[in-house]
Amino acid sequence: MDAGILVPTASDGIYGRASVYEDIVVGIEGLVGATAASEGAASYRFPPVMPRSVLERSGYLSSFPDMIGSVSTFMGDNADHRRLMEAAQSGEEWASFLEPADVSLCPAVCHPLYPTLRGSLPEAGRRYDVSGWCFRHEPSLDPARMQSFRQHDLVYVGNPERAREHRDRWMQLGAEILDSLGLVVETVVANDPFFGRVGRILAENQRSETLKYEIVTPINSAEHPTAIGSANCHLDHFGEAFGILTPDGEVAHSCCFGFGLDRITLALLRTHGMRPEDWPTATRGRLWP
Repeated sequence: MDAGILVPTASDGIYGRASVYEDIVVGIEGLVGATAASEGAASYRFPPVMPRSVLERSGYLSSFPDMIGSVSTFMGDNADHRRLMEAAQSGEEWASFLEPADVSLCPAVCHPLYPTLRGSLPEAGRRYDVSGWCFRHEPSLDPARMQSFRQHDLVYVGNPERAREHRDRWMQLGAEILDSLGLVVETVVANDPFFGRVGRILAENQRSETLKYEIVTPINSAEHPTAIGSANCHLDHFGEAFGILTPDGEVAHSCCFGFGLDRITLALLRTHGMRPEDWPTATRGRLWP
């Protein structure tokens, strides 16, 4: 922020980004996208909002209710509008005049993909490259924990064995990509921050079955490195929720590997400095060939 690369706003975790920051993001996107294309992934981009039904059917509403962002709109008449404006002008809460829309903010870029895959998959399953904006309500002064941020996910949907192979393959590729940028990374077993008492049980199961790994690197401190990539094995969770089947009629499994584009950008700035023109030649060559 002192360098003018991130611009703070009135909401914690919401930032403006200077062109130097965006150039880094574009470089990472190009590097990841080229690798995904070489792996045979089909590329899709979804908007930062999705049908609210996906939030419910995906299980995100039950597992992470404290992080969701729901869209509300004004659907009243002239009289309602007058009352809304009177409330706003008097400093009262005017959002009570809004009604829920049929869309929500997208919490993970792969979630809008699964409803489009309903039905039977080919024998080898399918691989996807999905990138875009996410929202999670986690206000923080830590720039590495943004409310609005970008992910680039590499997704496989198909049979259980190939799903695990995809997860393991991208854990290797992900670490290689990040290492090639001059970042010091480590792969660790992790869990998602599920909500409530039941969530603690889900988190313990996730760790014991090694369903989630994170690639971490120092951003704020070397003692407490930050996740900049993660690999998630969903088992048949999304296949069951959205009716996705293998050719033999079994419920499909899915796995994804996600690059945290904003966190990788912050890690590069921390590691190499605020002036990308002064970064190591090898790093620059990977981002901007």
